Amino acid sequence: MTPRTLFTWLARAEVVTWTLLLIGMALKYVTRTTDLGVSVFGLVHGVVFLAFVLVTVVLWVDQRWPLREVVLVLACGIPPFATLYAERRVERLQLAPSRWRLRAGGDEAASVPERAVAAALARPVAAALVGALAVGAATLVLLLIGPPPVPGSGA
Repeated sequence: MTPRTLFTWLARAEVVTWTLLLIGMALKYVTRTTDLGVSVFGLVHGVVFLAFVLVTVVLWVDQRWPLREVVLVLACGIPPFATLYAERRVERLQLAPSRWRLRAGGDEAASVPERAVAAALARPVAAALVGALAVGAATLVLLLIGPPPVPGSGA
């Protein structure tokens, strides 16, 4: 999978999960009919957000993004639908091309993070499994910590 395709899919998945979460929040807080949408879509959104962060960091290392760009793209993962802006910016600035820079036969890795990304690109299936495990572990830790308190709830 190309850097451009991977980033685009995750940026758009983030928009879809934000939409579902906002619908779930409307059902819970506006209509007071059910909190199931927040429970389910909140978890899905959290997992997609963590995957978006992981892929953004990998692209930052692989494509040598300026720090300003990675901070901006990561910040776009926070407000609803801002990843659409990030996706267009990344496309316009050609920050996610159609080839991985550190793939086999590409540039030589010059730092520890680059060597880690190069190793992941050399074994994409194993890297995807490790990435999924990392996202799963982070999700589990965040679930154990619990959700942030709702303002005005006295928690």
